[in-house]
Amino acid sequence: MKQPAVFLDRDGTLMEDVGYIADPAHVRLYPGVSVALRRLKDAGFRLVIVTNQSGIGRGHFTVEQYESVHARLVELLGPGLLDATYFCPEHPDTATARRKPGAGMLREAAAEHGLDLSRSWMIGDREGDLLAGRAAGARAVLVLTGIGAEAEQRNAHFVAKDLADAVDFILRDSGAS
Repeated sequence: MKQPAVFLDRDGTLMEDVGYIADPAHVRLYPGVSVALRRLKDAGFRLVIVTNQSGIGRGHFTVEQYESVHARLVELLGPGLLDATYFCPEHPDTATARRKPGAGMLREAAAEHGLDLSRSWMIGDREGDLLAGRAAGARAVLVLTGIGAEAEQRNAHFVAKDLADAVDFILRDSGAS
């Protein structure tokens, strides 16, 4: 049986968005992120980061620098929380449907990990995150962290003040709270 997932944007959702981050020392998790993710994991959701990283395509940082930042994020989150991570390094001018707001990364994850997109969620702080989730057939939650307070809210199934609030809503909605 396919499992539901929660797809997570990275910058502005899980950690502070500091622009083109190339230094792992600049990774700062938002308060309560690890606990919120553990609650989702314990409720049976697979957790998948889907993140646009156009800074690679723009020449602001390398894949190796992205990977070191990601390793620091995983270290701060704690072991066993993330099931997968997908990133899109393309410059927006040359991007494919894999880049959010396209649903490519979500569909790729669903195919590779046996995920049920119709029972899944996308959480992010930008309209592109919401559109990607909806295009994949998942429901979308906008968090007001990052640039979320400035984002278009019409494509959100729910607007949450932060990740913990989003998780509370998802668990209530799925009957897992």
